[in-house]
Amino acid sequence: MTKKVLIAGFTGAMGQKAVNLVNQMAGYEVAAGLSPVAKNEPEKYHLAKNIPIFTSLEQIPDRVADFWIDFTTPKAVYENVKFALTHHICPIVGTTGMSDAQEAELVELSKQEKVGGLIAPNFGMSAVLLMKFAQEAAKYFPDVEIIEMHHADKKDAPSGTALSTAKLIAQNRPNHQTAPDEIETLKNVRGGDYQGIKIHSVRLPGYIAHEQVLFGGPGEALTIRQDSFDRGSFMGGVKVALEKVDQLHELVIGLENIL
Repeated sequence: MTKKVLIAGFTGAMGQKAVNLVNQMAGYEVAAGLSPVAKNEPEKYHLAKNIPIFTSLEQIPDRVADFWIDFTTPKAVYENVKFALTHHICPIVGTTGMSDAQEAELVELSKQEKVGGLIAPNFGMSAVLLMKFAQEAAKYFPDVEIIEMHHADKKDAPSGTALSTAKLIAQNRPNHQTAPDEIETLKNVRGGDYQGIKIHSVRLPGYIAHEQVLFGGPGEALTIRQDSFDRGSFMGGVKVALEKVDQLHELVIGLENIL
């Protein structure tokens, strides 16, 4: 039986990669698209002629899809995922920008509805491994900073990957503030602060998604870096999610938890 996929944000760069992925997967098909800026021109977006295109949640009928892939915006993602869960569609979410409280609420909702799904700050294997390695290194290097670099059109800062990295690092080190007596002569020059971990966000044309974690210790330093040079690199993780999330009974945070 063919599994149906709704792609929210299908008109964007990541959404189009998701469309191409589903089109190539045996046993799956794009059943609908959601985008507030879309026109009813499915072929323009590599969709079959009969695929319905919706511009708002209110237009979406029941049982339209089995899976909901979301590459939208921080403003839209919370309501999108809430809609998917209450309509028993398994969400696979690559959109970042939700607060911890929003994610926690959605996890509780998924348990009530008994619907599995995944929120992944990054679907790239290199990013997942960077977070894993950084968490381990934090046991030995409490002094650490994070620099994340993304394309100029990214809507949220810091990136979800950088924030998730900081949270994982914080689990493995004591409360610690590097250079606590510093004086900023230019406001915010030291970046954001997550439990003493400084996070710096770069937004420039030409970049896709990159992160480096810098650890410093007496007489030595450790740098862990990952680079995503093409958005297609994220689709391997999306494919894994499509194959596994309907086996879950609640919403899971982080691709590493279903690998």
